[in-house]
Amino acid sequence: MQHDDYTALFEERRAFLTGLAYRMLGSLADAEDAVQDTYLKWIGADRSSIENHAAWLTTACTRRCVDMLRSLHRTREDYIGIWLPEPVYTHADLTPEDAVEHASSLSMAFLLVLERLAPKERAAYLLHEIFGRPYADVAATLGVKEATCRKLVSRARAKIGHADGRNIVPVERQVLLLEAFKSAVKTGNIEKLAAMLSQDITLSTDGGGKVPAQLGLLTGQSKVLDFVAAKLGSFWKTCQWRPTAINGLQGTLIHEQGKIIAAVGFSWDAAHNLDKILIVRNPEKLTRIESPSCYMPLQ
Repeated sequence: MQHDDYTALFEERRAFLTGLAYRMLGSLADAEDAVQDTYLKWIGADRSSIENHAAWLTTACTRRCVDMLRSLHRTREDYIGIWLPEPVYTHADLTPEDAVEHASSLSMAFLLVLERLAPKERAAYLLHEIFGRPYADVAATLGVKEATCRKLVSRARAKIGHADGRNIVPVERQVLLLEAFKSAVKTGNIEKLAAMLSQDITLSTDGGGKVPAQLGLLTGQSKVLDFVAAKLGSFWKTCQWRPTAINGLQGTLIHEQGKIIAAVGFSWDAAHNLDKILIVRNPEKLTRIESPSCYMPLQ
């Protein structure tokens, strides 16, 4: 094969690798770095000896992400305030099946839950549970025995539990929630929003120490509703709202004078009540949200 042929082979897998890396790292910026590192390793490898190009690329990208995640975990321990995943804009023209698939494995709440896992646990869990890879293949990717791989996935499942942030509700209910949330901010009327909240609702704001943000986690209907109506109402009442598919679910971008100042995502419990409001205000995490659609296939 010529150099261009190998580049074409890589490009065929780029979207998959980006999706894998993003789910591993919770950051599109870091995911793009991991994919670029994988490409450079691919170009420099003795590709004539590689029997399965897709498996080789998956292994190289996964191992790079594991190494990066170890460093990122240390950085996130020193993060100012609450750390949230970098939000991404996802296709609005997916089939219903693909839309559910994306939402269940891309939601900000799910990525936040994955932060509980050690790097190899996260890789093993994602490859087996989300990407559907057999244990033997996952073990080969991670360079461990199959029994060890099974233990990694088992530990990951135990740490994640049932509240994994992957509950999907009908789009119609997502839209109603967004309208109720907007009304509470714009008018202070919280009745419709209150009726859709879980008793254990939480609100998290990520400013990264770069913009004003609520530093601690708000828990419970009373505190969350007060914050939405009073605090967000005072800041966002005159802002422009643009409903957007964020990480596979209905969310909204908040604009002020033509500039994005926040991305808002939501999470649902098993009863289809809202259990998390996730607000990203860190400007470094908002630079790619309006980039071309991020299509991250699972195969």
